[in-house]
Amino acid sequence: MSRKAWDEVFAARFARHEDELKWLYCELYGNDMQAYEYFVGMLYRAWQARPEALRRIDRQREANPGWYRERNITGMLMYVKAFAGTLNGVREKLDYIEDCGVNYLHLMPLLESPEGRSDGGYAVSDFRKVQPELGTMEDLSALADDCHERGIVLCLDFVMNHTSEDHEWAVKARAGDWESQCRYFFYDNWVVPNEYERTVPQVFPTTAPGNFSWCPELNKVVMTTFWPYQWDLNYANPMVFNDMTDNMLYLCNRGVDVIRLDAVPYIWKALGTNCRNLPKVHTLVRMMRMACEIVCPGTLLLGEVVMAPDKVVPYFGTVLKPECHMLYNVTTMASIWHTVATRDARLLKHQLSQVFALPGQYTFLNYLRCHDDIGWGLDYDFLGQFGQGEVPHKKYLNDYLTGKWAGSPARGELYNDDPRLGDARLCGTTASLCGVQSALESGDRVALDAAVQLDVALHALMFTLSGVPVLYSGDEIAMLNDESYHDDPMKAEDSRYLHRGDMDWAAAEKRGDETTPQGRVFQAVKRLEGLRRDHVAFDSAAEVHLVPGLPDSLLGIERVIGGERLIAVFNFAEFAQAALPGDTARYRDLWIDKSASAETITVPAGGFRWLLQE
Repeated sequence: MSRKAWDEVFAARFARHEDELKWLYCELYGNDMQAYEYFVGMLYRAWQARPEALRRIDRQREANPGWYRERNITGMLMYVKAFAGTLNGVREKLDYIEDCGVNYLHLMPLLESPEGRSDGGYAVSDFRKVQPELGTMEDLSALADDCHERGIVLCLDFVMNHTSEDHEWAVKARAGDWESQCRYFFYDNWVVPNEYERTVPQVFPTTAPGNFSWCPELNKVVMTTFWPYQWDLNYANPMVFNDMTDNMLYLCNRGVDVIRLDAVPYIWKALGTNCRNLPKVHTLVRMMRMACEIVCPGTLLLGEVVMAPDKVVPYFGTVLKPECHMLYNVTTMASIWHTVATRDARLLKHQLSQVFALPGQYTFLNYLRCHDDIGWGLDYDFLGQFGQGEVPHKKYLNDYLTGKWAGSPARGELYNDDPRLGDARLCGTTASLCGVQSALESGDRVALDAAVQLDVALHALMFTLSGVPVLYSGDEIAMLNDESYHDDPMKAEDSRYLHRGDMDWAAAEKRGDETTPQGRVFQAVKRLEGLRRDHVAFDSAAEVHLVPGLPDSLLGIERVIGGERLIAVFNFAEFAQAALPGDTARYRDLWIDKSASAETITVPAGGFRWLLQE
């Protein structure tokens, strides 16, 4: 297409959003037309800079707007350094990634961050440079090109809430530049910060207490919600929004297909509130969605909203005014591990019933583990009817999943333990939390079989849910906890490194050997992917319901579409149980590829059944 033709495409896309975009922008920023005109010009420059190859992908995805909901998509989350050392190392491992059945690759933060003050890459000092030890921006583009040739979607974190104290804006602010100081929250004394502290919760009360830090160079207080070296950005300043959106679009033009909006609920601050999920956050996300639909409509926005379910769903926006394309299903993840520890699926059933009631176009990323800890943000009002108090119940969950509870095979560690509040979060790989580690250490073959069976069943549950299943790198080969982090002074204080160990490539070589835990889990995951891909019952458009009338330790999920009716049953008890008591229909068990009547089908302890009605 000629430049004139391309400009006409831009003009048409912009025209579709112009009225709403201008109205929202001017309402948020007090009719600052100079800032708005700058924003529009920035969108056009980003459009001009978009490579032709990415524009072709945009057109393909525009023709199939639900492409990311297809049942053949499997994701993988990884740290570049831990997985393959560098971005070019990841390129060299793309055959392995494809062998895993993965076509959605999420790279953890890799932009330039100061060593020792990066929070795992979440303190960005330059949004347009890759961390030198990982490669260059050109390497990122080359990896994106290779991924696109293989049909792999590339996802990258975009840290919105803050910058590193080493970012150019922060450096200029410390040097006394007023314009740069206005990009953050600076105060001459502690009066206003102390007012904020009355209503704003602390993210890390034990390791990084408070929401503000003292800046000695300026003799001022600066807002630092997460860590003292992460300065919160002031999105009430339109130039912050303009320039951060520009940075986001720059990454999109480098080939990033999915932008993960990190800590998005925190990005708007207002005195007298908890500074979480404020209405203007949704205005900002909606404008970012429109910016992408104008410049790079093949790009998806993934919201990281680690909040209660009623706070998560609004980030989808509405059908007419959408915000994020996808959100993390964090509550289901926590509820799954709660169910493992209690052998009681009532909370999980309650939570899933809420998810299943949502519109089908709402797309969640489903996962068992990720780079972060497991927080116990459960529905304690629901649990209270069974006599479960929040503090003692959290203690039980943590005791069980760290192996302190008698008979527990799990091996995790606490994170951010606060004995004063009786609260803590949990770390560990999927395999170690399922008991693979303790079974290998004890040499107990029966325990190992049970642990692997549970590991596979949990993956089957993840693949049963509508949305995008995402593996945490290493889980596909049952990687264990990395205890060596205790010996590294740069990591020892952060127990999340327990599950952030380097990829065990020697273990990966065993993935074809089903006499090993690595091979058993890897081959099971591949088979689950294949069955999900082959059966329309797993389509995102399927009607999904809970199966009623099952015992508390059994979870049943029914999926119906296009003449297929699949019932997935998961047994969290310590003993085998009838899959569908009282049902007389005949089913084909997809997992063992056998046909039988429901009344003769049992689910082993810690196991599952995928039953397709005949």
